[in-house]
Amino acid sequence: MRRPVALILVLIALGVGAYLLFFKKEKVERGPKDKPLAIGENTGSFNQSFNNLLTAYFEVKDALVASDTIKANAAAAALVVAADSLKTDEIKDSSGVIKATAKDYAGTISGWAKGLIGEKGIEAKRSEFKMISESLWTLVRTVKFSGQKLYYQYCPMAFNDQGANWLSKEREIKNPYFGDAMLECGKVDDSLDYSIK
Repeated sequence: MRRPVALILVLIALGVGAYLLFFKKEKVERGPKDKPLAIGENTGSFNQSFNNLLTAYFEVKDALVASDTIKANAAAAALVVAADSLKTDEIKDSSGVIKATAKDYAGTISGWAKGLIGEKGIEAKRSEFKMISESLWTLVRTVKFSGQKLYYQYCPMAFNDQGANWLSKEREIKNPYFGDAMLECGKVDDSLDYSIK
């Protein structure tokens, strides 16, 4: 007789536990939910200013692929202007956090680009470019730039096998960290295309 009573008690305990678990879950689901940062379509003038930033960045990259320090300096000067002129106030952002973050990254990119201009040798310029690339990748993801598909490429051998990334508008690898010495060394690590809805 004791077995059926024990079985009934176990079943009642399981039933009560399941009810409480369900009730607790319902209660949690009814509470306020965290809202994600909302960002809408960016304005045309913001997109144009961001496109100018990317154009200047790609010119720096191409100059480093060609191992041309003079062109790299000129392109980095254009990158400074583009970063300083980025129209972050026109980002559609309900909280203001995205605008502030974008402004910080644009300032960081400008600072690294100035550093690139100040460096004499191509290897030192490439080191500054690595930092620009990391900041720009984060900036693209922050503002969800929808103007074009971008590729995030990676060379595992850059900087004595520490590895480094860069952005490209083409899938084809043209390594800015080695130039002609190892032009095709690298792979596509990631890509972004916010134009797809």
